[in-house]
Amino acid sequence: MQQEIDAVVRAVSTVLYGKEPQIRLAVTCLISGGHLLIEDLPGMGKTTLAHALSRVLGLEYQRVQFTSDMLPADIIGVSVFDSGSNQFEFHQGPVFTQLLLADEINRTTPKTQSALLEAMEEAQVTVDRQTLSLPNPFFVIATQNPVTQYGTYPLPESQLDRFLMRIQLGYPDAKAERALLQGGDARRKIDDLPVCLDAEKLARIQQACEEVKASDSLLDYLQRLVRYSREAPGFDFGISPRGSLALLSCAKTWALMHGRQYVVPEDLQQLLGPVCGHRLRSAEDYAEHGGQALTRRLLTEVDVVG
Repeated sequence: MQQEIDAVVRAVSTVLYGKEPQIRLAVTCLISGGHLLIEDLPGMGKTTLAHALSRVLGLEYQRVQFTSDMLPADIIGVSVFDSGSNQFEFHQGPVFTQLLLADEINRTTPKTQSALLEAMEEAQVTVDRQTLSLPNPFFVIATQNPVTQYGTYPLPESQLDRFLMRIQLGYPDAKAERALLQGGDARRKIDDLPVCLDAEKLARIQQACEEVKASDSLLDYLQRLVRYSREAPGFDFGISPRGSLALLSCAKTWALMHGRQYVVPEDLQQLLGPVCGHRLRSAEDYAEHGGQALTRRLLTEVDVVG
């Protein structure tokens, strides 16, 4: 299974140069059954990463460009009256897919953002008092621009908490950018990427991740991290039970990805920022939705051994 995951990472790396650590985090998030938020400046490869992942994972893919005038029906779908049958017929929106790219999600209004809440939490949508299931698997990869840019609507905490992980891509290094300049637009190569996994293999890997062991001492360390975030000064609020479960789930996937059947403290440390950074906020800075400085505090101030 480690080889299959490595094949996914290698394939995506052929169109997103120099970003293997971020690709591994994204793959970890999707294998763990969660949704991914990618925050960065425009033009950094966020859409390329999402499209490439859908290709190599063999998932049906839809992309929605969020704008300020979008309505929830543009995502979920709408019921249209059919004069022939004399009844309303529901036309599915783009959310009915396996991997939905919500591009620049924070450029639309909170009302439209909230249209994804039920879908992301319960893999279903409710329309006209009728509940409709979404495909299995169902993943959302959302991109957002920094909240300091014009025309953005910051995601509320309830929406941020629906994302299992948040990552940033950052600028490419000199070697990766030279390869990009010499090779042209890598997005044209996405359709030629191999399909490395199918739904059956993905489900098998997910089951194997659930069976990865976490010792009592490892859980003790995890609980110390969580408790410190809830009790230490400077934290406006700490890691929720959903957050601690998310961290453990991703740590199990990370361990399997590195050929282990057990979690070690380094797995938690590696994933603490991506999994918990957007779930923390400083008591001194109510405008910040990052919390990366707080995760660094957790890593330096909480002992691995109690």
